Amino acid sequence: MREIVMFGGTAHPELAEDICRHLGVARSRSMLNRFSNGCFQVQLEANCREADVFLIQPMVMPVHDHLMELLQMLDAARGASAARTTAVIPYFGYARSDKKDAPRISIAARLVADMLYTAGASRVLTMTLHAAQVHGFFSVPVDHLNALNILAGHFLGRDLDNTVVVSPDLGRAKDAAQFARMLKLPVAAGSKRRISDTKVVIDAIVGDVDDRKVIVLDDEIATGGTLVELIRRLRDRRVSEITMACTHGLFTSNALERFCAFDEVREVVTTDTVPLPASIQSNARLTVLSVAPLLAEAIRRIHNGESVSSLFTEPEWVREEDTRSS
Repeated sequence: MREIVMFGGTAHPELAEDICRHLGVARSRSMLNRFSNGCFQVQLEANCREADVFLIQPMVMPVHDHLMELLQMLDAARGASAARTTAVIPYFGYARSDKKDAPRISIAARLVADMLYTAGASRVLTMTLHAAQVHGFFSVPVDHLNALNILAGHFLGRDLDNTVVVSPDLGRAKDAAQFARMLKLPVAAGSKRRISDTKVVIDAIVGDVDDRKVIVLDDEIATGGTLVELIRRLRDRRVSEITMACTHGLFTSNALERFCAFDEVREVVTTDTVPLPASIQSNARLTVLSVAPLLAEAIRRIHNGESVSSLFTEPEWVREEDTRSS
């Protein structure tokens, strides 16, 4: 079997180390040199010849630096005669740019997918794309994981009586419904209109949330504008307790502080697909769950030629409950 070689870029070295630890594989070194003209150069410091190479790099700020670093790592691995190069992108930042919704704009998600292919990616492993159709923009196989099992597992064993799962908008209602099924809870959704990147209007909440506890499920929290608006609508419906849950917790523009200004918000749960500064991690209401075991298992299966599809399905404890119920 081909040797597995793991590299991590500078975007999230802690996650790369954690994935390697779960795999029992040493993280190979790479060197990033920045020149006086602003350009930089990447050098991989491990033998890649005929190896199965995995390059771990989420698209986080500064996004374009980290994207260019990943492209150069892919190109370097291909030039070093790697047998296969897999881009492991826990957070694909350009997944929001999935359609032409205004004149003369680029569909940037497709452009970035083409760039990754041109740079030498043989395969892509990613998590919870903001728009699922971005999967189809790639010319190479894509393993698209989600963190629903991880997030649902966090709530197991809690008292969830009188609790409902709420999606911020109807577009995410399918994921919210699957998440609610895992926890045996009802589901509701907001009816949202986006005015700009930071301003939205939620006209109504479809579903029974009056006088209940709520788990709000979203794929990504950046500025938090949508969720702040949703919290206000939930307060109008006399919701007693709110827990926010998401896969990608970017928390830009003081989003976490804005949530915590509401007494009803008891906890904010996210995963470590993106790095968080210490000032955010120290927030008492924030819980960060690790996706490293899931990504490590997906990498192991890709390397061994095993099925990855079972990682997309609901966990055994959900199926066992369904069997007992029937």
